[in-house]
Amino acid sequence: MSYLNLGIVAHVDAGKTSLTERLLHHSGVIDRPGSVDRGDTTTDSLALERERGITIRASVASFPAGDVTVNVLDTPGHPDFIAEVDRSLAVLDGAVLVLSAVEGVQAQTLVLMRALQRLRLPVIVFVNKIDRRGARPEAVADAVARRLSPDVLPVQRVLGAGTPAARVEPLPDDGLRAWLAGESRRGAAHPVLFGSAVTGVGVPELTAALGTYLPVVADGGGAVVRGKERADAVPSAVGLRADVPSGVVFAIDREDGRKRAFVRMRSGTLRVRDRVDLRHGKSERITGLRVANRGTLEPRPTSEAGQIAVVQGLATARVGDVVGPERPGDERGSQFPPPSYETVVDAAPGERGRLFAALSELAEQDPLIRVRRRDEVITVSLYGEVQREVLAAILQREYRVDARFGEVRTARTERLVGTGHALEIKKQDGNEFHATIGLRVEPTAPGSGVTFELECERGSMPPAFFDATEDTVRRELARGPLHWPVPDARVVMTHSGYSPRQSHMHQKFNKAMSSTGADFRGLAPRVLAAAVRRAGTVVCEPVHRFVIELPEDTVGPVASLVGRLGGVPFESRVGSGSIVVMHGEIAAAGVAALQRDLPGLTHGEGMCRTEHDRFEPVREGVRA
Repeated sequence: MSYLNLGIVAHVDAGKTSLTERLLHHSGVIDRPGSVDRGDTTTDSLALERERGITIRASVASFPAGDVTVNVLDTPGHPDFIAEVDRSLAVLDGAVLVLSAVEGVQAQTLVLMRALQRLRLPVIVFVNKIDRRGARPEAVADAVARRLSPDVLPVQRVLGAGTPAARVEPLPDDGLRAWLAGESRRGAAHPVLFGSAVTGVGVPELTAALGTYLPVVADGGGAVVRGKERADAVPSAVGLRADVPSGVVFAIDREDGRKRAFVRMRSGTLRVRDRVDLRHGKSERITGLRVANRGTLEPRPTSEAGQIAVVQGLATARVGDVVGPERPGDERGSQFPPPSYETVVDAAPGERGRLFAALSELAEQDPLIRVRRRDEVITVSLYGEVQREVLAAILQREYRVDARFGEVRTARTERLVGTGHALEIKKQDGNEFHATIGLRVEPTAPGSGVTFELECERGSMPPAFFDATEDTVRRELARGPLHWPVPDARVVMTHSGYSPRQSHMHQKFNKAMSSTGADFRGLAPRVLAAAVRRAGTVVCEPVHRFVIELPEDTVGPVASLVGRLGGVPFESRVGSGSIVVMHGEIAAAGVAALQRDLPGLTHGEGMCRTEHDRFEPVREGVRA
């Protein structure tokens, strides 16, 4: 058996969920394709997805394509849920990038294609909605070549575009197809196909193209292209014996309160009751397995290389964990920036504990979303307003918590300006704790994280007291003196001291005379706060780089808009036709206004994509 783990990705409303339904129907998995409007699609299983008509969580379905089992991941198109797309990309063998023949290349299309190119994933471009009025399939194919990649090649043409009778026919084969098949499987070239997910036109041809242009994986873990072993076709197939079970966790959810880990199997065979190691050092026993097969998740005793397995029993699993031994390529950073926005969340006093537990559970499913709690104030990071609305609905429906969300604001941080040191000695100068702690804080490079080191002897006191100090330091840095997190710092414990276990004559242990972990957890925040104050901090905001494509006659007004929002255009250069490409940077606080006002200044033709670049000290200026 051979497998293809396929991603369907697109800008919102390009029709990727409808295309997934049509692929399942064409293969005989479902009797009729579901409809987003009717709310009965196979992959949008959440009630909230069906009500809103958008994909919120990536989902898995499976269908046969000849002798290949295709595991298709339908991913969200709305940019607020880009984290779901990010996790899916980690486990794909190839992708279908869906565009609308009417709207063409859109902002999210650009973002997705850049991510696929960074991973060198093979991509088929599918131009959908050729039957809709205003469809421009040839113009869209040209725009794909200009804006996404010059290495694209249409293999079909459209007849009757923009009418219900629209259909496709293959272009004459002059020998390019064999070349294209080889190049596309390496991710170096991309075939362009056309069709309509609503009418089904072009879907049989797309199904056949999957095995032709994308690499498939044999159950032994090696990649197979038309029956020939090609270990280089799938990088993840290299670096580990084929019989050693290994996989990667790309999603986590819960069913009936029980945690489920979605695992892309890279090699070997997993079995129920196997004990496996996870990346962060935990060993867990598998209590249940399901495998994606013909549109459902079937209980199975085993899961093999190439399959998507839903694993129960991995209680401590996190997204990104490797199940079993790691291999080259398992370490992979996110293809998308972290959230640039946040909001305060609150609930009735009796529900705040449940609220924090629910948010923590949801953050476990989405590692790009961070939850912070300090002095009864709960803050969650987000990508945008739509995600906030969806999160509120999920909390109410799935956790029965009526949460109140504040306004979405830019997520800022604090950066240490210099070095600061503080020391408190037990039972001296107002220190009521049986603990001595000295801490020095130093600035480090952005993105380096928090490190905790010792200059005092580790044997000078029990390890539990060092651990209590470190845990407290890391927790307290979630909020600096100006109330924003301090994400990057070197913290050095310079002094330590404790009172050994003591008691009065012939009495039991007396906490009033001896040190406990509570002493170090109580004193550490005070010492850290003093050290950070002496070091000083500056508030920083996220800065995004932007690329705007716009008509040449609108460069002046757009440049003025960027300036009013505190941004800086670096350069503008002429692209294809009368299109100008403008590069620059802008604080995250101005991004929403830029994207809101751009269409009105560019006759609806302007397109902007932004990407988080760095944090910089807040620059006071005009904000939308």
